[in-house]
Amino acid sequence: MINRRNFILKSAGTLAGLSLWQKPSLATTNAIEEALILEPLKSKDGLIKKTYRPPNFETPISYFNTTFTPNKHFFVRYHHAIIPEINSDNWQLSIGGDAINKPLSLTLKQLQTDFKSVEIAALCLCSGNRRSLFNPPVSGVQWGSGAMGNALWRGVRLKDVLAATGIKQSALEVSFNGADSGMLRTTPDFMKSLPLEKVLDENTLIAFEMNGEPLPHWNGFPARLIVPGWTATYWIKHLTEINIQSHPADNFWMKTAYRIPKEGFKSGQFISQETQLNMPITELVVNSLITNLVDGQTFSSNKAIEINGVAWDKGDGIQRVEISIDGGKTWELTTLQKNYGRFSWRQWRYNLKPTHTGEYRIMARATSISGITQPLEPVANPSGYHHNALQTISIQLI
Repeated sequence: MINRRNFILKSAGTLAGLSLWQKPSLATTNAIEEALILEPLKSKDGLIKKTYRPPNFETPISYFNTTFTPNKHFFVRYHHAIIPEINSDNWQLSIGGDAINKPLSLTLKQLQTDFKSVEIAALCLCSGNRRSLFNPPVSGVQWGSGAMGNALWRGVRLKDVLAATGIKQSALEVSFNGADSGMLRTTPDFMKSLPLEKVLDENTLIAFEMNGEPLPHWNGFPARLIVPGWTATYWIKHLTEINIQSHPADNFWMKTAYRIPKEGFKSGQFISQETQLNMPITELVVNSLITNLVDGQTFSSNKAIEINGVAWDKGDGIQRVEISIDGGKTWELTTLQKNYGRFSWRQWRYNLKPTHTGEYRIMARATSISGITQPLEPVANPSGYHHNALQTISIQLI
């Protein structure tokens, strides 16, 4: 087996050997990221720094070999650099807007005691996860495969909280704001909205716990929005304000940012925000990831090799994950592990029994219950969202 020192040296050598115009593969990128010096962040451990201000830190894929990603290893994503330390005793959630009858202001204690608490296992995944793999390159934080994490979230149903406001029939969208802010007054406030249908979905939560503990500071303490099946741009952290409105939100983060072309993607999830050419990014796409192997790893051909991974989609559920050990010529089913719910990723396992020495080109592909299978290539788009191309890892058997 390859040790950490050799792994780092090999990954550095791989990076040095790439020509200026050669785009690294998913497997190569993961190996390089794992070899980088991991930067410290208060209350976090072993994350890969992408940017410091605002703080954007990626989870190494080695931490994805558990059902739920440990809080201290959970990725961090912000657009703004000012993230205040919030005293939960003083925190309040304000609920208003032109499409309600009764504005509300709730403390954390009221949120926790006045409404029924529920739990849901759900994958939180940045829209730009794997952005660094697009070719030609696109702008934005150059995430590898670790801008995501699976967690068990505890909170209250958003629809239960909003029911106390008396929602009017004119309600169209609900907007959300958090406590973080930009360095400059001209920086657009990070506000997102959801269509009323998604807001009233029983799985959309205001969460105050993550994996059995209070939300970490860097993941939204004291309360954040949980929107299972949709990308993490809607999962507003440090939630402070909710507005039920009778008109579409028209701020920068809805009208300009986080949009994808209609060509190549399914529309219809957020009608009030669609134009003829583009629409907001919303639902996750079917995807999978090998979590316990790295590109170029060497094994003995005398014993079986366990291959582990995870697969996910928008919430239809994973029907199957297949493995190819010959670069996609033939495919075999993996064994799906325990199902923690349709919004959680699904772990899978495959036992490779070597029949020869030399190179094995391993590929993984997931298919959802709705019959959608990962593509060979991602759908090109200017912002580098929804990268879900098949992963390929080459290992050597000696």
